[in-house]
Amino acid sequence: MTHHLKSRDIIALGFMTFALFVGAGNIIFPPMVGLQAGENVWTAALGFLLTAVGLPVLTVIALARVGGGVDNLSTPIGKKAGVLLATVCYLAVGPLFATPRTATVSFEVGIAPLTGTGVAPLLIYSIVYFLLVIGVSLYPGKLLDTVGNFLAPLKILALVVLSVAAIVWPAGDISVATDAYQNAAFSNGFVNGYLTMDTLGALVFGIVIVNAARSRGVSDARLLTRYTVWAGLIAGVGLTLLYLALFRLGSDSASLVDQSANGAAILHAYVQHTFGNGGSFLLAALIFIACMVTAVGLTCACAEFFAQYLPLSYRTLVFILGGFSMLVSNLGLSHLIQISVPVLTAIYPPCIVLIVLSFTRPWWNNATRVIAPAMFVSLVLGLIDGVKASALADTLPGWMQHLPLADQNLAWLIPSLVVLVASIIWDRAAGRQATSNAH
Repeated sequence: MTHHLKSRDIIALGFMTFALFVGAGNIIFPPMVGLQAGENVWTAALGFLLTAVGLPVLTVIALARVGGGVDNLSTPIGKKAGVLLATVCYLAVGPLFATPRTATVSFEVGIAPLTGTGVAPLLIYSIVYFLLVIGVSLYPGKLLDTVGNFLAPLKILALVVLSVAAIVWPAGDISVATDAYQNAAFSNGFVNGYLTMDTLGALVFGIVIVNAARSRGVSDARLLTRYTVWAGLIAGVGLTLLYLALFRLGSDSASLVDQSANGAAILHAYVQHTFGNGGSFLLAALIFIACMVTAVGLTCACAEFFAQYLPLSYRTLVFILGGFSMLVSNLGLSHLIQISVPVLTAIYPPCIVLIVLSFTRPWWNNATRVIAPAMFVSLVLGLIDGVKASALADTLPGWMQHLPLADQNLAWLIPSLVVLVASIIWDRAAGRQATSNAH
Protein backbone atom coordinates (compact mmCIF):
# COMPACT_ATOMS: atom_id res chain seq x y z
CA MET A 1 0.00 0.00 0.00
CA THR A 2 1.37 3.38 -0.97
CA HIS A 3 1.44 6.25 1.49
CA HIS A 4 0.15 9.75 0.80
CA LEU A 5 2.27 12.65 2.00
CA LYS A 6 0.70 15.06 4.48
CA SER A 7 0.67 18.76 3.54
CA ARG A 8 3.44 19.31 6.07
CA ASP A 9 5.63 16.70 4.34
CA ILE A 10 4.96 18.20 0.89
CA ILE A 11 6.01 21.62 2.19
CA ALA A 12 9.12 20.05 3.80
CA LEU A 13 9.93 18.41 0.45
CA GLY A 14 9.50 21.79 -1.29
CA PHE A 15 11.71 23.48 1.30
CA MET A 16 14.31 20.75 0.89
CA THR A 17 14.26 21.23 -2.92
CA PHE A 18 14.61 25.01 -2.50
CA ALA A 19 17.41 24.52 0.01
CA LEU A 20 19.25 22.10 -2.30
CA PHE A 21 19.06 24.66 -5.12
CA VAL A 22 20.10 27.74 -3.15
CA GLY A 23 23.81 27.27 -3.02
CA ALA A 24 26.72 29.52 -3.69
CA GLY A 25 25.85 30.60 -7.23
CA ASN A 26 22.29 31.56 -6.39
CA ILE A 27 23.46 34.02 -3.77
CA ILE A 28 26.45 35.55 -5.58
CA PHE A 29 25.34 35.94 -9.23
CA PRO A 30 22.08 37.97 -8.88
CA PRO A 31 23.81 40.85 -7.01
CA MET A 32 26.55 40.89 -9.69
CA VAL A 33 23.96 41.05 -12.48
CA GLY A 34 22.03 43.74 -10.57
CA LEU A 35 25.13 45.89 -10.07
CA GLN A 36 26.30 45.60 -13.69
CA ALA A 37 22.83 45.92 -15.27
CA GLY A 38 21.96 49.14 -13.40
CA GLU A 39 18.88 50.77 -14.94
CA ASN A 40 18.35 47.69 -17.15
CA VAL A 41 18.24 45.38 -14.13
CA TRP A 42 14.69 44.07 -14.70
CA THR A 43 15.33 43.22 -18.38
CA ALA A 44 18.45 41.29 -17.31
CA ALA A 45 16.45 39.74 -14.44
CA LEU A 46 13.89 38.35 -16.89
CA GLY A 47 16.60 36.53 -18.89
CA PHE A 48 18.24 35.31 -15.68
CA LEU A 49 14.96 33.97 -14.26
CA LEU A 50 14.33 31.96 -17.45
CA THR A 51 17.57 29.95 -17.09
CA ALA A 52 17.93 30.08 -13.29
CA VAL A 53 14.30 29.33 -12.30
CA GLY A 54 12.20 28.34 -15.34
CA LEU A 55 14.59 25.70 -16.66
CA PRO A 56 15.35 24.03 -13.30
CA VAL A 57 11.63 23.76 -12.47
CA LEU A 58 10.97 22.35 -15.97
CA THR A 59 13.80 19.88 -15.39
CA VAL A 60 12.36 18.66 -12.08
CA ILE A 61 8.95 18.17 -13.78
CA ALA A 62 10.54 16.41 -16.79
CA LEU A 63 12.45 14.06 -14.48
CA ALA A 64 9.38 13.34 -12.38
CA ARG A 65 7.49 12.34 -15.55
CA VAL A 66 10.13 9.80 -16.57
CA GLY A 67 10.74 8.41 -13.07
CA GLY A 68 13.52 10.41 -11.50
CA GLY A 69 16.93 9.94 -13.15
CA VAL A 70 18.80 11.74 -15.91
CA ASP A 71 19.44 8.29 -17.47
CA ASN A 72 15.66 7.89 -18.04
CA LEU A 73 15.47 11.38 -19.54
CA SER A 74 18.30 10.72 -22.00
CA THR A 75 16.99 7.45 -23.51
CA PRO A 76 16.32 9.09 -26.93
CA ILE A 77 20.05 9.73 -27.44
CA GLY A 78 21.04 6.12 -26.65
CA LYS A 79 22.54 4.51 -23.56
CA LYS A 80 26.22 5.41 -24.11
CA ALA A 81 25.56 9.07 -25.00
CA GLY A 82 23.12 9.28 -22.07
CA VAL A 83 25.67 7.97 -19.57
CA LEU A 84 28.29 10.37 -21.00
CA LEU A 85 25.91 13.35 -20.68
CA ALA A 86 24.98 12.33 -17.13
CA THR A 87 28.66 11.92 -16.19
CA VAL A 88 29.53 15.40 -17.49
CA CYS A 89 26.58 16.91 -15.57
CA TYR A 90 27.48 15.11 -12.35
CA LEU A 91 31.15 16.09 -12.58
CA ALA A 92 30.30 19.75 -13.35
CA VAL A 93 27.83 20.16 -10.48
CA GLY A 94 29.87 17.87 -8.28
CA PRO A 95 33.60 17.80 -7.62
CA LEU A 96 34.76 19.99 -10.53
CA PHE A 97 32.82 23.24 -10.01
CA ALA A 98 29.69 23.55 -7.92
CA THR A 99 30.69 21.62 -4.79
CA PRO A 100 34.11 23.33 -4.42
CA ARG A 101 32.41 26.69 -5.12
CA THR A 102 30.18 26.23 -2.07
CA ALA A 103 33.32 26.16 0.09
CA THR A 104 35.05 29.13 -1.59
CA VAL A 105 31.94 31.35 -1.43
CA SER A 106 31.23 30.61 2.23
CA PHE A 107 34.93 31.25 2.96
CA GLU A 108 35.05 34.58 1.06
CA VAL A 109 31.90 35.92 2.71
CA GLY A 110 32.40 34.67 6.25
CA ILE A 111 36.06 33.99 6.98
CA ALA A 112 38.17 36.01 4.53
CA PRO A 113 37.09 39.43 5.96
CA LEU A 114 38.61 38.27 9.29
CA THR A 115 41.66 36.29 8.12
CA GLY A 116 42.44 37.77 4.69
CA THR A 117 42.36 35.67 1.51
CA GLY A 118 45.61 33.80 2.13
CA VAL A 119 46.34 30.21 1.12
CA ALA A 120 46.53 28.81 4.68
CA PRO A 121 43.12 30.10 5.97
CA LEU A 122 41.30 28.72 2.88
CA LEU A 123 43.06 25.36 3.23
CA ILE A 124 42.19 24.99 6.94
CA TYR A 125 38.60 26.14 6.34
CA SER A 126 38.09 23.80 3.36
CA ILE A 127 39.33 20.77 5.35
CA VAL A 128 36.89 21.45 8.24
CA TYR A 129 34.05 22.28 5.80
CA PHE A 130 34.40 19.08 3.75
CA LEU A 131 34.77 16.89 6.84
CA LEU A 132 31.31 18.16 7.88
CA VAL A 133 29.91 17.64 4.34
CA ILE A 134 31.25 14.06 4.28
CA GLY A 135 29.82 13.39 7.76
CA VAL A 136 26.25 14.39 6.77
CA SER A 137 26.46 12.78 3.29
CA LEU A 138 27.21 9.36 4.74
CA TYR A 139 23.55 9.11 5.86
CA PRO A 140 21.44 9.98 2.77
CA GLY A 141 18.29 8.37 4.21
CA LYS A 142 18.14 11.10 6.87
CA LEU A 143 18.24 13.99 4.35
CA LEU A 144 14.55 14.93 4.65
CA ASP A 145 14.95 15.12 8.44
CA THR A 146 18.30 16.95 8.58
CA VAL A 147 17.79 19.21 5.56
CA GLY A 148 14.02 19.46 5.01
CA ASN A 149 12.95 19.91 8.61
CA PHE A 150 15.96 21.56 10.25
CA LEU A 151 18.60 23.21 8.05
CA ALA A 152 16.26 24.39 5.26
CA PRO A 153 13.91 26.44 7.51
CA LEU A 154 17.00 28.06 9.15
CA LYS A 155 18.41 28.94 5.77
CA ILE A 156 15.06 30.26 4.49
CA LEU A 157 14.61 32.45 7.58
CA ALA A 158 18.04 34.04 7.10
CA LEU A 159 17.40 34.57 3.35
CA VAL A 160 14.06 36.24 4.13
CA VAL A 161 15.82 38.67 6.51
CA LEU A 162 18.41 39.51 3.84
CA SER A 163 15.75 39.89 1.10
CA VAL A 164 13.51 42.16 3.18
CA ALA A 165 16.52 44.32 4.12
CA ALA A 166 17.51 44.70 0.45
CA ILE A 167 14.04 46.07 -0.35
CA VAL A 168 13.48 48.18 2.77
CA TRP A 169 17.01 49.62 3.15
CA PRO A 170 18.63 50.15 -0.26
CA ALA A 171 22.31 51.08 0.06
CA GLY A 172 22.16 53.95 -2.43
CA ASP A 173 21.05 55.05 -5.89
CA ILE A 174 20.76 52.66 -8.81
CA SER A 175 24.02 51.97 -10.68
CA VAL A 176 24.69 52.82 -14.33
CA ALA A 177 24.61 49.81 -16.67
CA THR A 178 27.94 48.52 -18.02
CA ASP A 179 28.40 48.39 -21.82
CA ALA A 180 27.44 44.72 -22.00
CA TYR A 181 24.14 45.34 -20.22
CA GLN A 182 23.36 48.49 -22.20
CA ASN A 183 23.58 46.53 -25.46
CA ALA A 184 22.18 43.10 -24.51
CA ALA A 185 20.71 43.09 -21.00
CA PHE A 186 18.28 40.20 -21.58
CA SER A 187 20.75 37.76 -23.16
CA ASN A 188 23.49 38.61 -20.62
CA GLY A 189 21.01 37.83 -17.85
CA PHE A 190 20.04 34.63 -19.69
CA VAL A 191 23.64 33.38 -19.94
CA ASN A 192 24.45 34.45 -16.35
CA GLY A 193 21.57 32.23 -15.24
CA TYR A 194 23.66 29.28 -16.48
CA LEU A 195 26.27 30.09 -13.84
CA THR A 196 23.92 29.21 -10.98
CA MET A 197 24.18 25.65 -12.44
CA ASP A 198 20.61 25.00 -11.27
CA THR A 199 19.48 23.25 -14.45
CA LEU A 200 22.39 20.81 -14.19
CA GLY A 201 21.70 20.69 -10.46
CA ALA A 202 18.07 19.77 -11.17
CA LEU A 203 19.20 16.95 -13.49
CA VAL A 204 21.24 15.67 -10.56
CA PHE A 205 18.81 16.44 -7.70
CA GLY A 206 15.75 15.01 -9.45
CA ILE A 207 16.56 11.55 -8.13
CA VAL A 208 17.35 12.89 -4.62
CA ILE A 209 13.90 14.54 -4.43
CA VAL A 210 12.11 11.42 -5.71
CA ASN A 211 14.05 9.22 -3.25
CA ALA A 212 13.19 11.55 -0.35
CA ALA A 213 9.47 11.06 -1.16
CA ARG A 214 10.04 7.28 -1.49
CA SER A 215 11.69 7.24 1.96
CA ARG A 216 8.30 8.36 3.34
CA GLY A 217 6.66 5.27 1.87
CA VAL A 218 5.32 6.76 -1.39
CA SER A 219 5.58 4.10 -4.10
CA ASP A 220 2.84 4.98 -6.60
CA ALA A 221 4.45 6.49 -9.74
CA ARG A 222 1.66 9.06 -10.30
CA LEU A 223 1.85 10.27 -6.70
CA LEU A 224 5.65 10.47 -6.87
CA THR A 225 5.36 12.62 -9.99
CA ARG A 226 2.75 14.87 -8.37
CA TYR A 227 4.78 15.39 -5.17
CA THR A 228 7.99 16.05 -7.11
CA VAL A 229 6.21 18.64 -9.28
CA TRP A 230 4.83 20.33 -6.16
CA ALA A 231 8.32 20.40 -4.64
CA GLY A 232 9.71 21.93 -7.86
CA LEU A 233 7.02 24.63 -7.95
CA ILE A 234 7.49 25.57 -4.26
CA ALA A 235 11.24 25.84 -4.87
CA GLY A 236 10.64 27.91 -8.05
CA VAL A 237 8.49 30.49 -6.26
CA GLY A 238 11.07 30.75 -3.46
CA LEU A 239 13.95 31.19 -5.93
CA THR A 240 12.10 33.90 -7.89
CA LEU A 241 11.39 35.97 -4.78
CA LEU A 242 14.97 35.56 -3.53
CA TYR A 243 16.49 36.57 -6.89
CA LEU A 244 14.32 39.67 -7.26
CA ALA A 245 15.46 40.88 -3.84
CA LEU A 246 19.13 40.15 -4.63
CA PHE A 247 18.90 41.97 -8.00
CA ARG A 248 17.59 44.97 -6.11
CA LEU A 249 20.41 44.67 -3.54
CA GLY A 250 23.04 44.60 -6.29
CA SER A 251 21.62 47.44 -8.39
CA ASP A 252 21.58 49.74 -5.35
CA SER A 253 25.13 48.94 -4.20
CA ALA A 254 27.20 51.00 -6.67
CA SER A 255 28.28 53.40 -3.91
CA LEU A 256 29.71 50.51 -1.83
CA VAL A 257 31.82 48.48 -4.26
CA ASP A 258 33.54 48.64 -7.62
CA GLN A 259 31.35 47.48 -10.53
CA SER A 260 33.69 44.58 -11.26
CA ALA A 261 33.33 43.13 -7.72
CA ASN A 262 32.21 39.52 -7.36
CA GLY A 263 28.92 38.68 -5.66
CA ALA A 264 30.51 37.65 -2.38
CA ALA A 265 32.18 41.08 -2.07
CA ILE A 266 28.91 42.90 -2.95
CA LEU A 267 26.95 40.97 -0.32
CA HIS A 268 29.58 41.48 2.35
CA ALA A 269 29.75 45.23 1.63
CA TYR A 270 25.95 45.58 1.73
CA VAL A 271 25.52 43.68 4.99
CA GLN A 272 28.43 45.50 6.64
CA HIS A 273 26.88 48.84 5.52
CA THR A 274 23.35 47.96 6.66
CA PHE A 275 23.84 45.81 9.76
CA GLY A 276 27.43 46.43 10.88
CA ASN A 277 29.65 43.64 12.24
CA GLY A 278 26.77 41.67 13.80
CA GLY A 279 25.13 41.52 10.38
CA SER A 280 28.35 40.29 8.79
CA PHE A 281 28.37 37.46 11.30
CA LEU A 282 24.73 36.63 10.45
CA LEU A 283 25.54 36.66 6.73
CA ALA A 284 28.54 34.38 7.26
CA ALA A 285 26.34 31.89 9.15
CA LEU A 286 23.62 32.08 6.46
CA ILE A 287 26.00 31.51 3.56
CA PHE A 288 27.69 28.69 5.48
CA ILE A 289 24.39 26.86 5.99
CA ALA A 290 23.23 27.61 2.40
CA CYS A 291 26.43 26.29 0.88
CA MET A 292 26.65 23.33 3.23
CA VAL A 293 23.15 22.06 2.37
CA THR A 294 23.90 22.27 -1.36
CA ALA A 295 27.29 20.58 -0.97
CA VAL A 296 25.65 17.69 0.93
CA GLY A 297 22.93 17.27 -1.71
CA LEU A 298 25.49 17.28 -4.53
CA THR A 299 27.83 14.85 -2.78
CA CYS A 300 24.98 12.40 -2.06
CA ALA A 301 23.70 12.59 -5.64
CA CYS A 302 27.15 12.17 -7.21
CA ALA A 303 28.08 9.25 -4.95
CA GLU A 304 24.77 7.47 -5.74
CA PHE A 305 25.31 8.01 -9.47
CA PHE A 306 28.94 6.86 -9.66
CA ALA A 307 28.26 3.86 -7.38
CA GLN A 308 26.16 2.43 -10.26
CA TYR A 309 29.10 2.47 -12.68
CA LEU A 310 32.25 2.09 -10.54
CA PRO A 311 33.33 -0.88 -8.39
CA LEU A 312 33.27 1.37 -5.29
CA SER A 313 30.76 1.62 -2.47
CA TYR A 314 28.60 4.71 -1.82
CA ARG A 315 30.53 5.48 1.39
CA THR A 316 33.94 5.22 -0.31
CA LEU A 317 32.75 7.56 -3.07
CA VAL A 318 31.53 10.12 -0.52
CA PHE A 319 35.08 10.28 0.89
CA ILE A 320 36.69 10.49 -2.59
CA LEU A 321 34.29 13.19 -3.86
CA GLY A 322 34.59 15.22 -0.64
CA GLY A 323 38.40 15.03 -0.72
CA PHE A 324 38.65 15.97 -4.40
CA SER A 325 36.21 18.90 -3.97
CA MET A 326 38.33 20.12 -1.05
CA LEU A 327 41.45 20.19 -3.28
CA VAL A 328 39.66 22.03 -6.13
CA SER A 329 38.16 24.61 -3.73
CA ASN A 330 41.69 25.81 -2.93
CA LEU A 331 41.90 27.39 -6.41
CA GLY A 332 39.80 30.25 -4.98
CA LEU A 333 36.47 31.73 -6.11
CA SER A 334 37.53 33.98 -9.01
CA HIS A 335 39.60 31.20 -10.60
CA LEU A 336 36.76 28.71 -10.25
CA ILE A 337 34.28 31.07 -11.93
CA GLN A 338 36.77 31.77 -14.73
CA ILE A 339 37.25 28.07 -15.48
CA SER A 340 33.57 27.15 -15.17
CA VAL A 341 32.12 29.79 -17.55
CA PRO A 342 33.39 28.21 -20.83
CA VAL A 343 32.47 24.68 -19.72
CA LEU A 344 28.93 25.67 -18.70
CA THR A 345 28.45 27.74 -21.87
CA ALA A 346 29.29 24.57 -23.85
CA ILE A 347 27.22 21.98 -21.98
CA TYR A 348 24.07 23.98 -21.20
CA PRO A 349 22.63 24.15 -24.78
CA PRO A 350 22.31 20.34 -25.30
CA CYS A 351 20.87 20.01 -21.78
CA ILE A 352 18.29 22.74 -22.53
CA VAL A 353 17.32 20.99 -25.80
CA LEU A 354 16.99 17.60 -24.07
CA ILE A 355 14.84 18.98 -21.23
CA VAL A 356 12.48 21.03 -23.41
CA LEU A 357 12.05 18.28 -26.03
CA SER A 358 11.47 15.58 -23.39
CA PHE A 359 7.93 16.98 -23.06
CA THR A 360 7.30 16.29 -26.77
CA ARG A 361 8.44 12.62 -26.80
CA PRO A 362 4.95 11.10 -27.28
CA TRP A 363 4.40 13.26 -30.41
CA TRP A 364 7.03 11.56 -32.57
CA ASN A 365 7.19 8.24 -34.39
CA ASN A 366 10.76 7.87 -33.14
CA ALA A 367 11.96 10.33 -30.49
CA THR A 368 15.63 9.61 -31.26
CA ARG A 369 15.25 10.91 -34.82
CA VAL A 370 13.96 14.27 -33.52
CA ILE A 371 15.89 14.85 -30.30
CA ALA A 372 19.39 13.51 -31.10
CA PRO A 373 20.17 15.73 -34.17
CA ALA A 374 19.00 18.93 -32.39
CA MET A 375 21.09 18.03 -29.33
CA PHE A 376 24.15 17.30 -31.47
CA VAL A 377 23.97 20.68 -33.27
CA SER A 378 23.41 22.55 -29.98
CA LEU A 379 26.45 20.78 -28.50
CA VAL A 380 28.73 21.66 -31.45
CA LEU A 381 27.68 25.33 -31.37
CA GLY A 382 27.71 25.34 -27.57
CA LEU A 383 31.37 24.23 -27.76
CA ILE A 384 32.12 27.16 -30.10
CA ASP A 385 30.42 29.56 -27.63
CA GLY A 386 32.42 27.90 -24.84
CA VAL A 387 35.73 28.50 -26.63
CA LYS A 388 34.62 32.09 -27.29
CA ALA A 389 34.05 32.61 -23.56
CA SER A 390 37.52 31.27 -22.72
CA ALA A 391 41.12 32.47 -23.05
CA LEU A 392 41.28 30.64 -26.43
CA ALA A 393 38.74 32.97 -28.11
CA ASP A 394 41.37 34.32 -30.55
CA THR A 395 41.92 30.85 -32.05
CA LEU A 396 38.40 30.78 -33.56
CA PRO A 397 38.03 31.71 -37.25
CA GLY A 398 36.36 35.08 -37.87
CA TRP A 399 33.10 33.70 -39.28
CA MET A 400 32.42 31.83 -36.03
CA GLN A 401 32.49 35.12 -34.16
CA HIS A 402 29.73 36.47 -36.44
CA LEU A 403 27.12 33.71 -36.37
CA PRO A 404 23.53 34.92 -35.71
CA LEU A 405 23.14 35.75 -31.99
CA ALA A 406 26.87 35.01 -31.42
CA ASP A 407 27.26 38.34 -29.60
CA GLN A 408 24.65 37.14 -27.13
CA ASN A 409 26.36 33.73 -26.61
CA LEU A 410 23.26 32.13 -28.16
CA ALA A 411 24.75 31.06 -31.52
CA TRP A 412 23.36 27.54 -30.92
CA LEU A 413 19.71 28.61 -30.89
CA ILE A 414 18.79 29.23 -34.55
CA PRO A 415 20.74 26.27 -36.06
CA SER A 416 19.22 23.95 -33.41
CA LEU A 417 15.71 25.13 -34.32
CA VAL A 418 16.40 24.66 -38.06
CA VAL A 419 17.68 21.11 -37.49
CA LEU A 420 14.73 20.39 -35.19
CA VAL A 421 12.23 21.41 -37.91
CA ALA A 422 14.11 19.27 -40.49
CA SER A 423 14.13 16.31 -38.06
CA ILE A 424 10.38 16.63 -37.44
CA ILE A 425 9.73 16.57 -41.22
CA TRP A 426 12.02 13.50 -41.52
CA ASP A 427 10.22 11.78 -38.61
CA ARG A 428 6.81 12.40 -40.21
CA ALA A 429 8.00 11.16 -43.62
CA ALA A 430 9.82 8.08 -42.32
CA GLY A 431 6.90 6.93 -40.13
CA ARG A 432 7.30 4.14 -37.60
CA GLN A 433 9.34 1.57 -39.52
CA ALA A 434 12.53 2.24 -37.54
CA THR A 435 12.71 0.74 -34.08
CA SER A 436 11.48 3.33 -31.64
CA ASN A 437 13.05 3.88 -28.25
CA ALA A 438 10.73 6.73 -27.43
CA HIS A 439 9.17 4.70 -24.64
